[in-house]
Amino acid sequence: MEQVVAVVGGGYGGTLVAKELDAVADVVLIDPREAFVNAAASLRALVRPEWAPNAFFPLRNLLERGRVIRDRAVSVDPAGVTLSSGARVEADYLVLATGSGYPYPAKPRPGATEVARQLDDLRETHQELAGAGRVLIVGGGPVGLELAGEIRDVWPDKDVIVVDRGDHLLPGFLPEVRDGLHRQLADRRIDLRLDTRLSALPPVPPGVAAGFTGTTAAGERIAADIWFRAFGVHLDTGYLTDGRLTPLSDRGAIPVTARLTVEGYDHVYALGDVADLPDPKMASYAMEHAAIVAENIRAQVAGEPPQAVHVPAPDRRILLPLGPHAGVGQLPTPDGPAAATVGEVRRRKGSDLFTARFAAWFDPGD
Repeated sequence: MEQVVAVVGGGYGGTLVAKELDAVADVVLIDPREAFVNAAASLRALVRPEWAPNAFFPLRNLLERGRVIRDRAVSVDPAGVTLSSGARVEADYLVLATGSGYPYPAKPRPGATEVARQLDDLRETHQELAGAGRVLIVGGGPVGLELAGEIRDVWPDKDVIVVDRGDHLLPGFLPEVRDGLHRQLADRRIDLRLDTRLSALPPVPPGVAAGFTGTTAAGERIAADIWFRAFGVHLDTGYLTDGRLTPLSDRGAIPVTARLTVEGYDHVYALGDVADLPDPKMASYAMEHAAIVAENIRAQVAGEPPQAVHVPAPDRRILLPLGPHAGVGQLPTPDGPAAATVGEVRRRKGSDLFTARFAAWFDPGD
């Protein structure tokens, strides 16, 4: 009888582990959603609703041999996973890859597990945004800046304001990357206001067109017709708070070893955002973790010791498109990190936001 691998979470890392192990084990992928959501494409899906279906890939198309259970994990112990339906999945190996939550529209609204519902949400918000002349984005990290770039590409006449409490963009990245970002934002007439803290969030829900005036801590008034929240990540590890598997860190992360096993176990793994690692919470890092986990479980299934080890990258990397034709990046080279050209950012990410890559993953005839 084949050994069972239960993968909890169908995001970037979980889907890759499941697909890599599908040929060597009985894989069970657990996720409440109908489809994998390429979150990197969510912001373009908002501004271009006709393009939005490209961000979704049905999980039923991922595995040739394994199965997908549309349910939510409510508890995990060393022997398996208990689901919200009351069902139980016993497994020889467990992979925890539930990722993190982030405000809509960068990720779907909580509870929106059907593709049709998610597309409806995007279309409704698109209509709200289309009628707004002045847009406020609270948060000047990569999500807020990408959203500003996508809005500007579709509606070049809208006023777009980005406020952030920090005093500079992309901390920890090369000065030339930050300088290039400032130049491109200025060229697109995106009004960036750093070292700016709102005294309170706007009095209307995000993503709803309703005129308001916000006030900064310095007393400046900012009028806008709609706003979006681009901050506030939280780890999705609530199903572990019962302590049946492992204590969590102060921030809710899962302690792991260099082989990405959960501390105290050799058959339970954690990867991506939920793993207590110094890596940034980005898809590319989750997929790197997934490759290590898949290699180690493949070895264990074959009766061999796991050898793959995660070594945190010494230099940070990023691809930050500002719409399909612009953006900045930082990439590793043999001589250290280097700024990416606009052409590289467009070719690697900006043109299609990785949709071709994931289409190949989920091709039923693959």
